[in-house]
Amino acid sequence: MDIVSFPAAKVGEAEILSELPPEVALREAAKVLTSLVEDTAFREEWIPPLLERAERTGDWHIAYLYDDPDSSCSLQVFVWPPGSKTQIHDHSCWGVYCCAVGSVLEERYERLDDGSRQNHARLEKAWQRVWSRGEGVSTVLPYDGGIHRVGNTSLRPALSVHLYGPPLGEVDGRDYDPAQDYVCSRQDDRGK
Repeated sequence: MDIVSFPAAKVGEAEILSELPPEVALREAAKVLTSLVEDTAFREEWIPPLLERAERTGDWHIAYLYDDPDSSCSLQVFVWPPGSKTQIHDHSCWGVYCCAVGSVLEERYERLDDGSRQNHARLEKAWQRVWSRGEGVSTVLPYDGGIHRVGNTSLRPALSVHLYGPPLGEVDGRDYDPAQDYVCSRQDDRGK
């Protein structure tokens, strides 16, 4: 197998995940990610060029994306330059990620309102954790089951690997601004 198709082949092992209940799918997805991140070919051939590119960019980005042809799952490799971070957000699907290089900080939030007011959300920070290679995986359930922010607070680049289950619709999730008690939907523009 050539190195270009390597992560896609690993995702092929996960095709059945879309047929499982989300809680079960998350456990199985964690196994797939752990296998990928610990694989010698991934560590020695995939990671170095991605980290080299990370040093030339100032913000986080998806360095590799593989969407399964039947839309059952999506594998994404994120590169986190020092100081980069996402907005507070959620997803329209289940997801699991682990850190492959360096460390990333995850902040998790709970929604305090009932969601009845459009574009309004009141959040409270529930916990935070620094994830490093070999320290497990983080999981999120759709929407309110996984409101979080991920970033790199260290002085070195980091790399994380994410596996997402099937989206529940055209909305890719929501972005939050707790300073304004604001939430808005994010459209899924992949492939369009």
